[in-house]
Amino acid sequence: MVLKKLHCYREDLRMRNFHRKRNILMIVTIFAVLFLLFLPLEIRIHLEDNIRLFEGQEHSYSVKFPFHLYIKADREDILDINGSPVGGDEICLLGYKNDLSLRGVSRGNVNLELSLFKGLIPIKQLTVSVLPEMELIPGGHSIGIKLHEKGVLAVGYFYLENGEKTFSPAEEAGILIEDVIIEVNGTTIDDIDMAAGVIKSESAKGNLKFTIKRKGETVIVNVVPYSCPKTGEKRIGLYIRDTAAGVGTLTFYDPENDCYGALGHIINDLDTNAALEINDGMIVRADIVNIKAARRGQPGEKAGIFREGKDILGSIRKNCNFGIYGELQNVGKYVTPYPDPIPLGLAFQVEPGPAELLTVVEGNKIQSFEIEIERAVNKHTPGDKGIILRIVDEDLLELTGGIVQGMSGSPIIQNGCLIGAVTHVFVNDPTRGYGIYAEWMVRETDIIPVS
Repeated sequence: MVLKKLHCYREDLRMRNFHRKRNILMIVTIFAVLFLLFLPLEIRIHLEDNIRLFEGQEHSYSVKFPFHLYIKADREDILDINGSPVGGDEICLLGYKNDLSLRGVSRGNVNLELSLFKGLIPIKQLTVSVLPEMELIPGGHSIGIKLHEKGVLAVGYFYLENGEKTFSPAEEAGILIEDVIIEVNGTTIDDIDMAAGVIKSESAKGNLKFTIKRKGETVIVNVVPYSCPKTGEKRIGLYIRDTAAGVGTLTFYDPENDCYGALGHIINDLDTNAALEINDGMIVRADIVNIKAARRGQPGEKAGIFREGKDILGSIRKNCNFGIYGELQNVGKYVTPYPDPIPLGLAFQVEPGPAELLTVVEGNKIQSFEIEIERAVNKHTPGDKGIILRIVDEDLLELTGGIVQGMSGSPIIQNGCLIGAVTHVFVNDPTRGYGIYAEWMVRETDIIPVS
């Protein structure tokens, strides 16, 4: 009986030890699996899919790998990793205590495959683009922007006298302010000179049929011209213009390629909020004559004067989400703190901290003002709101109250590099606003490739 009890006790002990070891093994296995699952996530968080570097530039990623990480590259002579060249079928081993340091050797793209245990567990695939070193002249120039849209814009009524009555035939017929006139009696209207000529010649023949774009829709309006008793000419009582005009700021220009970028955001149609369709356009020199200071809930504005055909700086070939772009004819006579080229800073180089903003607040003198970059986000996805900034310069705050209309495109410089431009203001706090990374703007000029 005693032997039987002893045997049962030993068997029970053996089973308890077995279950304990099994449970420990299961816990270890679960932790190992979870670790291997979360490790790729940790790497993916720190390493984006597309990394951009300049030739000779080095950038480190503070990711601590608990295992050896294997990296396979599909091209040679493009990239060094932790001081060692990679390329072809070569596999580069990184120690578990190393940061990941990348240095651009020569321009081009290289695809990397990251894995554990010599390719047994794939971690991530990414592309590194090595770009040519680039220097640009920062702007700050106040510019007049003149966009020639398709058609002409109705901007006001001219009232004619008919006895005791004053009226506008165009208004009575139903033409509205901000209507875009596309055709008159079947003739396509390209500019104001053509519109004036067609209206005059066709009015002599009879009534006028206007084809109009109104809030995205096409509308037909028939106008009966009125013979002016004073001149004997037939009139329709309508003021028109063929350009979208305003004041903005030049961000940068490249004297080697004769191209520029400005504004940092799109110019939209007032009615449809869609991008203006441009036949052609120009930027001209503008002088700032007055500033309406910004207040909480009330955006401020730069008031500038410029003359079409005078002091033309360049053409406009593109109006897109990241600003306006074109060919630069000359840079005009501006006083600027940065007359020579400075390096372009890529988005990943922008960090919270002090920076400076270049803009004009009087006449055409470009001045530097202190700002603070509060946040730098969305560094890897092109957009016009990657930088959150705050005006800290007391002189600028006294003059403008913060960011005002006409300041869009004002270049931002940090650590001696052109890193961005002002794009938007916070209406409820005009001392703060958004900026766009200069990298995204430069890509619209085709100076550097889009990876």
